[in-house]
Amino acid sequence: MNQLSHTATDAFQAAFAGTLVFPEDPQYNEVRQIWNGMIDRRPSLIARCGSADDVVRSLDFVRQHDLPFSIRGGGHNIAGNAVCDGGLMIDLSLMKDVSIDPEQRRGYVEPGCTLADFDAAAQAHGLATPLGINSTTGVAGLTLGGGFGWLSRKYGMTIDSLLGADVIVADGRQLHASESENPDLFWGLRGGGGNFGIVTRFEFQLHPVGPNVLCGLIVYPFEQAKSVITHFARFTETMPDELNVWMVARKAPPLPFLAEEVHGKEIVVLAICYAGEPDDGMKHIEALRQFGSAYGEHIGVQPYVDWQQVFDPLLTPGSRNYWKSHNFSALDDGLIDTVIEYANALPSPQCEIFVATIGGETGRTNPDAMAYSSRDANYVMNVHVRWESPDEDARCIAWAREFFDRTQSFASGGAYVNFLTSDEAERTAFAYGTSYQRLVDLKRKFDPTNLFRINQNISPA
Repeated sequence: MNQLSHTATDAFQAAFAGTLVFPEDPQYNEVRQIWNGMIDRRPSLIARCGSADDVVRSLDFVRQHDLPFSIRGGGHNIAGNAVCDGGLMIDLSLMKDVSIDPEQRRGYVEPGCTLADFDAAAQAHGLATPLGINSTTGVAGLTLGGGFGWLSRKYGMTIDSLLGADVIVADGRQLHASESENPDLFWGLRGGGGNFGIVTRFEFQLHPVGPNVLCGLIVYPFEQAKSVITHFARFTETMPDELNVWMVARKAPPLPFLAEEVHGKEIVVLAICYAGEPDDGMKHIEALRQFGSAYGEHIGVQPYVDWQQVFDPLLTPGSRNYWKSHNFSALDDGLIDTVIEYANALPSPQCEIFVATIGGETGRTNPDAMAYSSRDANYVMNVHVRWESPDEDARCIAWAREFFDRTQSFASGGAYVNFLTSDEAERTAFAYGTSYQRLVDLKRKFDPTNLFRINQNISPA
């Protein structure tokens, strides 16, 4: 046990209602494992919390023994901030309660919940909050970094639907943050990541969605990429807020609606979700079919919860992952040409370049209203490199970095902090833009010693 005596851990266990996991325990390797297979860190102790009181006791233990610590929610963060070496991992993944008030359209969510947990509970009442696109993602990390997905053009970022949060700050106090209580802390939680405390409950506004939505994929040959992506860029500038279309360039997975000879070939995919009446959506998406001559499509009305899980098989845990990301206010011709160039040289079969369309309601909030300030970002591009063997690390990472550098000149300000990797600490201030100095001031108020520092860190210094 690194720097910890059995007396210290025995005292912790006596006061802790959850479960402590030690390196010698059979479940240790499973519990410390997170989504990104590149992360292989070994905490000295894992505290599996079952309540806010367990979180308070964990922070007390950290302060008492001057330990590094990490906070695990869903464990999906690309940088691997959920796990630390030689310290305490505060594991919130068992805190998974979701409570829905359908009359007030409110959702109350604990920090261990995944998108699948929240979506299922809310959709039982035909309601939803804008979340991400991979159902195994944790609600907590997604929200604290901003959050966006299929519903964001109509209903805004995830944080635009956040009404309040119960949070434990560095000195152990349990506070409620909202527009009326600790509003400065509430401002910082909406985009500031895990810099200000540990949220033990989120309160969200819910919106009428589905439960069935029009959604699906149109798959085009890569040879038509210039036409398809150029039309996509122009179409998305004027489409209605109810419609969201994302572009993905990758090698074709074995989708059942594609001919077998297409599998493994480079393709351009338009992923579509219409958060309105399906008949209206059918009229709006007809133009997408004219962008080229498609290999095939699979579009129809299905449960929103099913659509939220469509991409899960491409994002299973355990593979090695590295991301690079830019925001764009528009997709220029030079950018499109560069995307095509690099999509034609993907370093592994699982790699993809996706361009997420946001804009719409996400751009109507004042950039100063909350910590997330990139309200001019109409598109977010994620260069998602994914492979299996450590022998491929250098080549895959070099490809992503080179592509990132080549597209830098087309990017707008800011960055989406949830897409930043562990080697991008220098981009944190850039990511927050005009919000950064206010975040530093807030950090000095709520965490002057930088207790919460295993994150995309905002230093109080």
